[in-house]
Amino acid sequence: MQIIVNGDSKEVPEGLTVVGLLDHLHLRPDRVVIELNAEILPKNRWADTHLRSDDRFEIVHLVGGG
Repeated sequence: MQIIVNGDSKEVPEGLTVVGLLDHLHLRPDRVVIELNAEILPKNRWADTHLRSDDRFEIVHLVGGG
């Protein structure tokens, strides 16, 4: 299935949730904010939000520092 992540087309397995997408992309869930189809997706919905073909994700990585 094709989705868009940060402007790039990605092929991902069918049936993934947003949590599964983060695992597939090797991203830590505690370090990102996700926008799905131009709307911020609250973390409490990640586990039950299934990906659909042509979904558009913007994933922002949070970086700490001093």
